[in-house]
Amino acid sequence: MQIPILEFSPKEYTCYKSGEEIIIDGKLNESSWAKAEWTDDFADIEGSLKPVPRFRTRAKMLWDENYFYVAAELEEPGIWGTLKNRDDIIFYDNDFEIFIDPDGNTHNYCEFEMNALNTVWDLLLIQPYRDINKAAVHGWDIKGLKSGVAVYGSLNNPGDVDSCWTVEVAFPWEAFKEIADIDIPPKDMDRWRINFSRVEWKTEVKNEKYQKQINPGTNKSFPEDNWVWSPQGVVNMHYPEMWGFVQFTNEVAGGKKISFVGNKEEKAKWFLRQVYYLERIYFEKNGTFTDDLKKLGLDMQTVTGYLLPPTIECTTNMFEASLLSDDGTIKINIRNDGLTWNSQIKK
Repeated sequence: MQIPILEFSPKEYTCYKSGEEIIIDGKLNESSWAKAEWTDDFADIEGSLKPVPRFRTRAKMLWDENYFYVAAELEEPGIWGTLKNRDDIIFYDNDFEIFIDPDGNTHNYCEFEMNALNTVWDLLLIQPYRDINKAAVHGWDIKGLKSGVAVYGSLNNPGDVDSCWTVEVAFPWEAFKEIADIDIPPKDMDRWRINFSRVEWKTEVKNEKYQKQINPGTNKSFPEDNWVWSPQGVVNMHYPEMWGFVQFTNEVAGGKKISFVGNKEEKAKWFLRQVYYLERIYFEKNGTFTDDLKKLGLDMQTVTGYLLPPTIECTTNMFEASLLSDDGTIKINIRNDGLTWNSQIKK
């Protein structure tokens, strides 16, 4: 079990409504896209401890009553792609990836990948790979999905220097109703957990074609770079607790400015996530979970609005940990497979 090396500080973004029909062609030429804000430039997946990415990547989001829209701009001097079949393993090419967890409980989330040929791969994750052997449902397709790519330069032509490629994706809200029991489309000020990733391979030109650079020490291609919107603190996108927060607003892009509003429950969930990490490590070493906080080595930090220490109940193969709010009305929970949920306490 790897523990992220970053402080808990996911990126935040306010997603406005589109004021017009969005044509999915990858060109981003609607006025609503011009009014929507860019995210911060992507960083290395491990955060600021690693070098700044060689090429700029950034994204935007919009929504309307039918779709959740994502757009991105990927700076790239040599644009290429080889994979042409839906549900190919797209990250073997340079790609853009979208991860969406509507209810933020780290289970039942979707992954979407696309390359510069507009070939897509969509799959459903029942749980993160760390928590279950068969996590991915590869046969799951998003019905009504739309995607588009625009290339500013040329594709698979090493004879010139390209500028960038832009992507545009429309996710129908109906797809998310299959994986989350929440309001869909989201209500005003609802927050979802979302992240974006870009896989970038080091390439060279041979025989007038792009190919991955080979590391002479291993005789294999160099490892890919992973650049993301909200750094993960570990080279693994399947830590949904590290993804960014996207807040939806009913305001139209270009209109009234809406500030992002945080939720103190997230700090409580993050504290319980430390319990989860330590319990998993303890289990790996001892073959059982424990309710002894000293054996876990848990850092008893202050969690504003919640009572410490946490309550832990466990058997040999299962555990459940919880924090109770100061007023005794809400309990935040996590269990051995990483699922988080809230319980209302009746007084």
